[in-house]
Amino acid sequence: MERAPFMDSFAATQARMTDLDDRIRAEPSRFRVLTGERPTGRLHLGHYFGTLSERVALQARGVEICLVLADYQVITDRDSARDVGANVRDAGLDYLAAGLDAERTTIFPHSAVPALNQLLLPFLSLVTEAELHRNPTVKAETAASGRALSGLMLTYPVHQAADILFCKGNLVPIGKDNLPHVEITRTIARRFNERYGTVFPEPEPLVTASPEVPGVDGRKMSKSYGNAIALGMTEDETAAVIRRAQTDGERRITFDPVARPGVSALLTTTSLCTGTPPEIIAEEIGNRGSKELKRVATEAVNERFADHRRRRSALATDPDVIESVLRVGIDRANGVAARTLDEVRDRMGMHYLAR
Repeated sequence: MERAPFMDSFAATQARMTDLDDRIRAEPSRFRVLTGERPTGRLHLGHYFGTLSERVALQARGVEICLVLADYQVITDRDSARDVGANVRDAGLDYLAAGLDAERTTIFPHSAVPALNQLLLPFLSLVTEAELHRNPTVKAETAASGRALSGLMLTYPVHQAADILFCKGNLVPIGKDNLPHVEITRTIARRFNERYGTVFPEPEPLVTASPEVPGVDGRKMSKSYGNAIALGMTEDETAAVIRRAQTDGERRITFDPVARPGVSALLTTTSLCTGTPPEIIAEEIGNRGSKELKRVATEAVNERFADHRRRRSALATDPDVIESVLRVGIDRANGVAARTLDEVRDRMGMHYLAR
C-alpha cells in the first residue's frame, strides 16, 4: 500500500524538523546528505544563503555530504552544455571558499559516475508516466522554458532519485516547495525494496528555513533572470550591478516588497548580509533616497563576502586545485555507485556469471 506523501501543515513541518534536527545533533554520523545543483552559471547570493551555508553547517556537525554537480541535467532545458566545464570549476571555487572540505564532502559531476546513471533504468520501471507528468517541478520548468517536454525533462525527478539513492542518501535539504522531489525518491526506494528486497533507505526531507533571496530587480535571484550578484564578483562588479538596480522615484526608503519590489530587494540583501532587519535599515536611511540605499547595500555585500572572495582568489591561483578535488570526489563516488549498482543487480537477479 502506498503511503501518503508529506502534506504537513506549517506547524507539523516545524515539529518534524525540530525532531530531525535533534536526531542529527545526537548522531550526525547516521546521516548522509545528497545535495547539489545544475552547473548552469556562476553561484550567487541566493545559492549562498539558500543552500551553501547550510551545507557548511551540516559538514561542521559531522554529517557526511555528497555534493553532485548535475551536469547532464544542464540540457534538460537548453541546447548546449558548452560552458559546463567553466561553471563546474567556478562552483568548485565557491564551495571551497565557503568552507566545504573535499576530505569530508564528496564533490563530483554525475556524468563522470556511470553506475549512478545506470540506476535510472530500473528506477524508471517503478514509476508511471502519469506520476512524472504530475511532478510540479516538471510542470514549472517546462512552462518556464517554453519548449516541448523532452524525455530528459520528463524523467528529471527519476534522475534526481538516482543521484540521491546511489549513495543511499537518507537526508535531503530542500525548501518546502521541493517536497514532491523527495517524495518521488521515497516512492522509488519503497517500491524497489518491496519488489526486490531492501536496498535503499527512504530519504527524509530536511526542510530548511533559508530565505528567498531577491535579485536586484525584485524577482527571485536567478542566473536565468540576469539579476544576480555572483559570489565571485569583485567589489567594483558588485557596485556596478547594484547601481543598475531599478528602484523608484520616491525619496523616502521604506520596506514594502509588494509596492516597492526594487527598493525592498536591496533592503533584503542588506539585511541578509548584516543581520539587521530590513525595516530598521530603511528607517536609518530615511529620506536619503535610492542612491544612499545602493551605497549601503554595496557596502554590506562587499563586507560580508570579503573573506570569501579573498579565499576564492587565492584558490584560483592554483590551476590544479579544482581538478584535484573533482578527481578525489569522482573516485569516491564511483566506488560507492559501483557497490550500489552491484547490489541492485544482485537483488534483481541480473548477475549471470560466477563472481
